[in-house]
Amino acid sequence: MKTKLGISVGLLGATAYFLGLFAGWLPVLLVAGYVLLFESNEWLRKSAIKAVAICIFFAVLSAIIGFVPNAIKLIDDACRIFKGSFSIAVVSKIIDLTNTVLMVVEKILLLVLGFKALRQGTISFGVVDRLVAKHTQRDDG
Repeated sequence: MKTKLGISVGLLGATAYFLGLFAGWLPVLLVAGYVLLFESNEWLRKSAIKAVAICIFFAVLSAIIGFVPNAIKLIDDACRIFKGSFSIAVVSKIIDLTNTVLMVVEKILLLVLGFKALRQGTISFGVVDRLVAKHTQRDDG
């Protein structure tokens, strides 16, 4: 099946995933916006939303994990008022490792989804798939 751009649905879906992998937020949002506004293929629409949702999912996880060093810094700043200090050096290393693992998982997931999309396939990604399904249901009645 072809899109209004004249390329296959699978190629445009793969483009959304690969842009998330290589180009960042703005290109993914532009492709997803185009797909939602102008394309009618349900698989393509869900794939574009899933590409954005995966990028958001991993960004939110990284932000949540980033609160831990911020909380430690807050406690340290409060302790410095009273000429003390507070730090947990190993926590920074664990946070760095966790963020690196998340980055690798995100990149692998987007890469695999991009190649699957070329054949209009997908792989399940639990919470993201449930959110996409919930928020893409059409209300025809």
